Amino acid sequence: MTRHIGIVACSAEGAALCYRTICAAAATVMGEHDHPEITMHTHPLASYMVPIRSGDWPAVGELMLSSARLLAGAGADFAICPDNTIHQAFATVEPASPIPWLHIARVVAAEAARRSFDTLGVLGTKYLMTGPVYAEALATAGIEQRIPDEADRHALDEIIFRELVYGVTTDKSRGVFRDVIAQLADRGAQAVVLGCTEIPLLIAEADSPLPILDSTRLLARAALDEATGGA
Repeated sequence: MTRHIGIVACSAEGAALCYRTICAAAATVMGEHDHPEITMHTHPLASYMVPIRSGDWPAVGELMLSSARLLAGAGADFAICPDNTIHQAFATVEPASPIPWLHIARVVAAEAARRSFDTLGVLGTKYLMTGPVYAEALATAGIEQRIPDEADRHALDEIIFRELVYGVTTDKSRGVFRDVIAQLADRGAQAVVLGCTEIPLLIAEADSPLPILDSTRLLARAALDEATGGA
């Protein structure tokens, strides 16, 4: 008996990649055409952006909780959120949630520790890169983080919100990310976290000067393990 996965979605592209990854990976452990039961709920990204831009993280948390309650009502046994930025509200969400959650940054930190990385570059929205989500999860695992400088943070944020959330990828933007990753390598990063769930649409292992930790796919596989008991 597998457990029912609830997906609290925020942006469409990251959530879709996470969902597809769960379903594709499940065939190798469950059999042809099989995967755990999955229910997804998403408020419009626009609804999230208003409190994100004003720094009202409790309001972000309320949106996440409203999704969690709907998922619990649909029978989900646990929740995941394939969006790194809104995990900044996780501390208010977790204790009030009707179902348990997997935390995306903790999943990434566990994989980094498994691979013996002690210094990581972190890429994502400007809110994510300067916020506590990865700083706290990595510090708990004894891992240091490096983030891009202010100008590069702005450039990456623009690419994410003007291109990637719409599924648009360009060679120019890929080059921007590649250059930023190279700079993080020069500053001692041993690997780089793709800490926005849309970045894997643009950057694959072959595109990066450093090994990548793909938060979207790592979360999807952690959810599959949770649903199947690690089968």
